[in-house]
Amino acid sequence: MQPEKFEFGNKLPGLVDRIVASYYSDGRTHHIGKAYLPARAEIIDTIELLLELLYPGYFGRQNLNEHNIGYHVGELLPKIGERLQRQIYMALCHQREVEGKSEDEGPCCAEQAREITIAFLERLPEIREILAGDVQAAYDGDPAATNLHEVILAYPGLLAVTVYRLAHALHELKVPLLPRIMTEWAHWQTGVDIHPGARIGRNFFIDHATGVVVGETTDIGDNVKLYQGVTLGALSIPKDERGRAIRGFKRHPTVRDRVTVYANATVLGGDTVLGSESVVGGSVFLTSPIPDYCTVSIKPAELRMRDRERRGEKDYIPHFDI
Repeated sequence: MQPEKFEFGNKLPGLVDRIVASYYSDGRTHHIGKAYLPARAEIIDTIELLLELLYPGYFGRQNLNEHNIGYHVGELLPKIGERLQRQIYMALCHQREVEGKSEDEGPCCAEQAREITIAFLERLPEIREILAGDVQAAYDGDPAATNLHEVILAYPGLLAVTVYRLAHALHELKVPLLPRIMTEWAHWQTGVDIHPGARIGRNFFIDHATGVVVGETTDIGDNVKLYQGVTLGALSIPKDERGRAIRGFKRHPTVRDRVTVYANATVLGGDTVLGSESVVGGSVFLTSPIPDYCTVSIKPAELRMRDRERRGEKDYIPHFDI
């Protein structure tokens, strides 16, 4: 039996009043009476268009060739530019609004947004060249990969790194809020959490991807490979006299060139440096620097086994080291 049509009756006005009152009793979770805020949905749409531009033929329109590719790019760029400029404008104005500044203070948000958008779009050829190295690193580093097409179309780690590279470029151009929305969208899609402020070198590969965390002040060199579950995080967060986290200092590790960090390893602290060519084994917890060409591992666990078929007998528990 289907339920009857839902009716509030005379309870609706009272509930409306209570919910609205809750907005004004605590202003931390509403955006009422404010003019500017980036639109998350349009930012995600812009990411999709950027993927189509970065990996032509793989995302969006297919059947591209030498005769129509120029037209396709010429059609995409204005769409991306228009959306991006609008969202950068909203982010800049939002930041000014949060800081309590008037429209007359500082540079014009509209002009800033236009200049930043052009500067970002000018970087796209360079970003594509870096991403080509990331694609190759994924193929070279994973024997399960059959070809580069599979890496581009299927690998969540590459999607996370691609969005990070775009967001990092905007972060370097001092765009507030947008870069974080972009990388958190990638986080939701892939399970990989890379802060747009992290600095990551060339030929970067995240194998299996899920659960990887790369903090804001992390520095990663070239030809680095991370496995699933790796955390490059902060050891501790000092607080000011009001108990608020102190920001703006290096909290996360430095990873030099050609380092491999295996699954579920945790590397913490701004003073922690993984030397070039080093290897960090699975499940290692590391808070101190290691030199070049160093391998860090944990002592193998002792396994205990019980034969459940020997009912009525004393438990048979062999012990051996692996």
